[in-house]
Amino acid sequence: MDRQARFPDVMLLAAGLGTRLRPLTDTMPKPLIEVAGTPLIERVMAGARHEGATRFLANGHYRAEQLLAHFGGLLKVNREPELLGTGGGVRAVLPMLASDPFFVMNADAFWPAGADRPLERMRARHDGADRIVLLCVPPARATGFARSHDFCLDPHGRVTRDYGAPVIYAGVALLGRAPFAQAPEGAFSLNLLFEAALEREDLLGVMLDAPWFHVGTPEALIAAERALGA
Repeated sequence: MDRQARFPDVMLLAAGLGTRLRPLTDTMPKPLIEVAGTPLIERVMAGARHEGATRFLANGHYRAEQLLAHFGGLLKVNREPELLGTGGGVRAVLPMLASDPFFVMNADAFWPAGADRPLERMRARHDGADRIVLLCVPPARATGFARSHDFCLDPHGRVTRDYGAPVIYAGVALLGRAPFAQAPEGAFSLNLLFEAALEREDLLGVMLDAPWFHVGTPEALIAAERALGA
């Protein structure tokens, strides 16, 4: 199948320690914490599957064996002996990715599967090798987020620092291999690539038209379950 026609691969960021979710993460990795009976990572995957995603892989570090056991070999997991950060973790799996561009999704934030089709709109906006497209959400639709906003989105869909509507980065990015060419060695954050794209005016945003839940603390978990009617 043509690379443009197939749905992009999805890389799930699942290696974090989940320290803010303690004591829940004392015995299991954050992606397996259940929200209304469903593990976080499965809620993230459900939103992507609804739009056609079929190929997933993840990174793992803290209690990675539990992540492997949960999926029974159905999810390819790149185990990191030492944490590589969000950027280093993605770069480490580039040889395992079949598509270019590909999605990177945080494993602790989701929207109800079927409530919107934002990934389709993100694919439509990615029109160049150096482009990075972020999923954004207006603060009014966000649950479990402490800051006022991360960026602004201008009327043309460009991400800016201070011009346009305030938005939160919703934990989903569509990017290709090209932005990693100048990335540093070792551990680093994807934010470095986002900032470089912003300076080039190659950082675009797509707005999520659905409720969004970030589960980073026990309080946020309670709020998400309450909003979901659990």
